[in-house]
Amino acid sequence: MFRQNDQISSLLLEAISEAVVVVDNHQKIVEINTAAEDIFGYSKEVLVGKNLDILLPSNYHESHSIHFQEFMKNGTRRKMSESKNIYGLHKNGNILELDLELVPFTVFDKPYVMALIKDISHQLEIEKNLMIKSRALESANSGIIITDALQHDNPVIYVNTAFQNITGYKSDEVLNRNGRFLYGTDKDQESLKILKSAIKKGESCRIHLRNYKKDGTLFWNELYLIPITDSEGLVTNFIGIHEDITDKKREEEELRHLSTIFDDSLNEIHVFDAKTLKFIKVNYGAQKNLGYSMDELVKMTPLDILPYKNEAEFRGLVDILLKKNVQKLEVESVHYRKDGTTYPVETHLQLSKLGEQEVFVAIILDITERKNYTNKLENIVSERTKQLKEALRKEIEINELKTKFLSLLSHEFKTPLSAILTSSLLLSKYQLTEQQPNRDKHIKTITDKVHLLNNVLNSFLSIEKFETGNLSYQFSEFKISDIVNDVIFDAKLLLKEGQQIKYRENITDLSLYQDEQVIELILTHLIHNAIKYSPENSTIHIDIQQNEDLTTIKIIDNGIGIPLKDQKNVFERYFRSENVINTEGTGIGLNIVKNHLENLDGIISFESEEHIGTTFIVSIPNTAKQ
Repeated sequence: MFRQNDQISSLLLEAISEAVVVVDNHQKIVEINTAAEDIFGYSKEVLVGKNLDILLPSNYHESHSIHFQEFMKNGTRRKMSESKNIYGLHKNGNILELDLELVPFTVFDKPYVMALIKDISHQLEIEKNLMIKSRALESANSGIIITDALQHDNPVIYVNTAFQNITGYKSDEVLNRNGRFLYGTDKDQESLKILKSAIKKGESCRIHLRNYKKDGTLFWNELYLIPITDSEGLVTNFIGIHEDITDKKREEEELRHLSTIFDDSLNEIHVFDAKTLKFIKVNYGAQKNLGYSMDELVKMTPLDILPYKNEAEFRGLVDILLKKNVQKLEVESVHYRKDGTTYPVETHLQLSKLGEQEVFVAIILDITERKNYTNKLENIVSERTKQLKEALRKEIEINELKTKFLSLLSHEFKTPLSAILTSSLLLSKYQLTEQQPNRDKHIKTITDKVHLLNNVLNSFLSIEKFETGNLSYQFSEFKISDIVNDVIFDAKLLLKEGQQIKYRENITDLSLYQDEQVIELILTHLIHNAIKYSPENSTIHIDIQQNEDLTTIKIIDNGIGIPLKDQKNVFERYFRSENVINTEGTGIGLNIVKNHLENLDGIISFESEEHIGTTFIVSIPNTAKQ
């Protein structure tokens, strides 16, 4: 009956864009259109008269029959894909994902169902791929942005989470802006010219840029720019892949610095392969001493410059390192230069890693002077004579130190007291008002000398406390800027003509938990020394740096400096360099400073060159140990 108006029904079915399958109330297929043939792969002749199960996966047959009976009873038009996933079966066995709408109707009192079908497998696959790609972009460790090249100023239209984490900007702070906001005012970068050219030409590029996070922090950004084009070759978008390479840049800088230290070292440094013994790297100092170029040395082994009989003898020496029995070997030997001459060396050899490659690192000292000295000494006196001379030297040194100290003590008190007495006598002679400048001059002399005597007494009292163990510390939290300002204020009374003290002004946030009076005493000694041993019209610099654990203070002057031969004794009690004998001083200030710092787990060091100046460096924990 349904097919009596076959021509009319065929025209209607073919006019519908969806696939159409019509079944009767027994689920027999009575009609399909061409779109249905295309979806399921069957011809109409094959399907008409067949049970609907032929178009369904076998595991759905039983449940579908139940649902079909319920639908026929209900008799209401229904879109099935809104409630669950609908699947069909292609002739070749492939499972199809379908969008299905059921339309019941009646012809000559006989019920039928028209199924309007769309194959959405391809659409779902596209959506799935897009979802995977979107999740991949979001889960990527690299920052990713996408811009719209068809809009004015190429604005950002997408940023992933990693980009937000790298830069500190949220997505709503980035979208619809040009990416140039990342380099702020730092526009004078060669890489930016490359970037602009690539965007203009629609080309890809990989560059390193100085970029700035939302909080202003500089970070090095490796940007990989990729253009996206449409089917006609028009650039529609740019994808920017951002990588924070700040740590990598820092490591590269450290490697360059280490390489500079390596090459500039006055000692010889050799690096050679643990298996082949071939030289890998030899610093400039070694090349200069040996007379070989690096091109020559990479073809050589240590056997070419050492007096070993054969390779087996040398490997017997280094085998103890390969077996990890010891960490370092110290060997005295000789080196053969390219010109045939030799020189004695002391080699410190250890096993190391260069990537995955085992290498030996040799630090070599030229001990020619040491050998010459030893040989001369051994030729002059016997061991017994050396011991007696050393004992005599120490006794003389102690006696000289005692004499020097008594003379120093007498001078340190006698000279200021004489000045005080003289100024006191002269003060009584200046009674007129117009003679006030003269009175002020002598009052200042008295004040300065009393201050000097007070410092001397305090120094000797400090030594007494160190010796008796009666020294105790009072710890508290204080601002570094407070004690610096106090010390500089007091020191201004001692400044010579044209002298000035400069220091960082942005230290107001720096603080210590230490003994405030002791830290002030340490700074006072060092700054007073800088003033005392620096000429007029000179500048004394105070540099203060602080990290999480330590505070480092540098006192830098351009004074007379410390003679090289005296530098090893600078912190000894009562010791004074030969170039300051005629200058006021007790020789105990630096010893007191060193003792206090050692008690507070701090350290002091210095760098000095005669006639150039001296830098004292104090490092002290931010928090004292109770």
